[in-house]
Amino acid sequence: MSTSEKILTILDENRGEYISGERLADMLGVSRTAIWKAMKKLTDEGYNIESVTNKGYMMSENTDVLSETSIRKYLREETNVILDVRKTVESTNVVMKDYVDMPEGYVIAAAEQTGGIGRLGRPFKSPKNTGIYFSILLKPVIDYKDVTLLTVIAAVSICEAIEKYSDKKPQVKWVNDVFIGGKKVSGTLTQASMSMENLHPEYVIVGTGINIYEPEGGFGKELKNIAGAVFDEKQNDIKNKILAETLNNYFYYYRNFEKKEFIKKYQERSLIDGKNIYVVEGDNKIPATAIAIDDECHLIVRYDDGREAALSTGEISIRLR
Repeated sequence: MSTSEKILTILDENRGEYISGERLADMLGVSRTAIWKAMKKLTDEGYNIESVTNKGYMMSENTDVLSETSIRKYLREETNVILDVRKTVESTNVVMKDYVDMPEGYVIAAAEQTGGIGRLGRPFKSPKNTGIYFSILLKPVIDYKDVTLLTVIAAVSICEAIEKYSDKKPQVKWVNDVFIGGKKVSGTLTQASMSMENLHPEYVIVGTGINIYEPEGGFGKELKNIAGAVFDEKQNDIKNKILAETLNNYFYYYRNFEKKEFIKKYQERSLIDGKNIYVVEGDNKIPATAIAIDDECHLIVRYDDGREAALSTGEISIRLR
């Protein structure tokens, strides 16, 4: 651990309380100059650290910066993941492809993506300090047809994390989008490398973005009626809490995959049951009605000509009329 990381741990454990530079220097066995330099580094990284003569340093209660130290504070022991937390990346999914030889449970998280990727190669807006962007490396022993369920687990895990730390009631738009108040606050892109020999995945990357706050100036003209955020105002350490709780939930369901406990929870949060939708196939948008999500997380739809189908993957949109 660097000096700044050690200081961060101490300040984080004593939020709202001043600790003198002299005491910190004695605790860490470094000079006061080293403490000052570390404090400047943490401040430059976005940590809200107050400095008062004759009192010392204090981390403000409303500090909300993604960090490995703070994430670990909220992780359950059994979650047992390897964290790689960065300030900015092109895309956590793209970066993760360089780490597929790492053990299962490797997690890359970032405060900003410069080239975030959504479904069908669409850009995923990922401005700095407003959201959580992360990818999980998995090496599951499951059939290829069950890979979609790894996305389902992500949606449920995110919903439960938001519910734990807010009064919001998130819902899921099949397959992978989390909505609050009619606006999308999270999406997941799952990418798998399949073995042609046995049709099992060699590895799976589950990449997720969560809009914690709305960016300054909003989401822009194209997204203003589509995208939303979980919180309207800054919260105390909420990015670390939401990410840690999402990982806690995810690895519980993943490691108990055969129980399929997440299916019912996914069904209960469905946004689209009974709604008129379009099933998107290439450039075609086929009118249909969403009937239900079955116990394999297929979407049962009824087309306007009376035909019914069970969709295992694909894209839909809600008809406004």
